[in-house]
Amino acid sequence: MPQGTLFIISAPSGAGKTTLVRELIESLDGIQVSVSHTTRKQRRGEVDGVNYHFVDVAAFEAMIERGEFFEYARVFDNYYGSSRPSVEVMLNAGQDVILEIDWQGARQVREQMRDAVSIFILPPSRDELERRLASRGTDEHATIARRMRDAVSEMSHYDEYDYLVVNDDFTTALRELQSLVISRRLSLARVQKEHGPLLAALLS
Repeated sequence: MPQGTLFIISAPSGAGKTTLVRELIESLDGIQVSVSHTTRKQRRGEVDGVNYHFVDVAAFEAMIERGEFFEYARVFDNYYGSSRPSVEVMLNAGQDVILEIDWQGARQVREQMRDAVSIFILPPSRDELERRLASRGTDEHATIARRMRDAVSEMSHYDEYDYLVVNDDFTTALRELQSLVISRRLSLARVQKEHGPLLAALLS
């Protein structure tokens, strides 16, 4: 069975990454999002193993000691991380896996997984990005301004990625993401493994 591909997808807040990724995995078979581990408390409506793997600090730090994270970070008082063993199980089973992480995590993962495919999703303009961030509720101007600064900082690392998708028209952006996944599945090495008997028969 051919190995699955690890896709790293990053974007600034407001670029539409979460919705695009959700539609991507619903529209294609054989691809799923890696579920992160966290030490934060489980919120009402969240499901362990679906939204996150909820663990205590001691368990998370033991995983760090064993080197089990591709990447991890401490955000305020909570840890978040992407488990290498759980991702590798899926990849070895032929599943494509998506890591939704920021540029810092992406950099750490690329150092460990040279074959990973990295994709950065961009908004169509700063004005549109600000409109999307402002439309999330009744946040104060200072909060929106801070989110914009964070978004610009994240976007400044776009050139570290293999592919760029501009989410102007949602349907187009989704089709572009689908195309990237499908083209990877048609690579020579993967098709050779998946269709070895066919190739041998065609040339016999």
